[in-house]
Amino acid sequence: MTLIQTHPPAAVIPDYLGANLARVVPALLSSSPERPAWLPQAVNGAEQVVLLVVDGLGWLQLSERLGMLENLATLAGRPITTVVPSTTATALTSLVVGAPPSIHGVVGYKVVVAGPGGPEVMNVLRWRTKTGDARSYVDPASFQSCPPFGGVDVPVVSKADFVGTGFTVAHQRGARQVGWYQASGMAVDVKHLVESGERFVYVYYDGVDRIAHMKGFGEHYDAELVALDRVVGDLLEVLPSSAALVVTADHGQVSVGANLVEVDPASIDGVAFTSGEARFRWFHTFDQSPAAAEHLSGTLKSRFGHQAWVATLEEVISQGWLGGDMNRVIRSRLGDVALAAFEPVAFVEPGDSPESRKLVCRHGSLTPAEMFVPLVGSRGRL
Repeated sequence: MTLIQTHPPAAVIPDYLGANLARVVPALLSSSPERPAWLPQAVNGAEQVVLLVVDGLGWLQLSERLGMLENLATLAGRPITTVVPSTTATALTSLVVGAPPSIHGVVGYKVVVAGPGGPEVMNVLRWRTKTGDARSYVDPASFQSCPPFGGVDVPVVSKADFVGTGFTVAHQRGARQVGWYQASGMAVDVKHLVESGERFVYVYYDGVDRIAHMKGFGEHYDAELVALDRVVGDLLEVLPSSAALVVTADHGQVSVGANLVEVDPASIDGVAFTSGEARFRWFHTFDQSPAAAEHLSGTLKSRFGHQAWVATLEEVISQGWLGGDMNRVIRSRLGDVALAAFEPVAFVEPGDSPESRKLVCRHGSLTPAEMFVPLVGSRGRL
């Protein structure tokens, strides 16, 4: 049975000036001998660094299962905060460009863009709206203006399917793409890159997130973590002792299962449409006035305040959820009132696909399970 909160718990606000995902790549690429104390000790003095980004591997989920993970258990480090919303599109962009969402503008899974006939909601990972591919009117290369990897030439070892997609272009434009077809090939590619003298290699793996969404935290999830652990072992085996392997993630997960809360925007006074995702919904008012936002905020608190944090856009900005103030273009991609779940529920809508309603684990909100991710490392074993 779900415990009903009489008062909302404290939200995990990202530490954008400290141990945060947005600061990892700049810290690893820095030529300064002074490293932030929150970086894994294995990085100090390392001649080369391989950064493995595991989609969906939260610190809490990893910590609970270290006993079954021979290689990951040897990595030393700590938890850091990810960004808000705690979702792949936003977090991976912050990681790669070294900036909070308020600066880079990839502010969610589904965001508002200017379509041919007016505002549309675009799925950032698929770069699609309801009318189809959005690349003809939303240029991925200009949608996000911060230079990936600080302008440094970096090889990216990622699934071949992701090479050339709208989202990849938006957050990794100019990076050298090394596409892998099976996870077994990741270590082979990394070995060749390190032997060729690359000082920094970015590696991305999406299997943990995929299994958590489809199967939840069960035997399949544990089996996937064991498979990931073998990948980590393979990487450590091909790296010299002068190189460091660092492992982090974009977000954690919450098991939601069948705890679906039906939300029909058409039934809520003043709501034109929504964006975001099931654990972090943005509600857009018709007139976009402060008065309308305050009224809607009160309505949402009365209906969902026992399950979610409710905040107007101005409150989100002032409280630093996305990193601070933002320009007009980035503001236009957001809604007027945010609904972010703290209970293990998903806010679904009539238009959501049957497939999306079946997701077992989800993310996007500001709970510890979603917001804390690992930053751990070790030297290679050669």
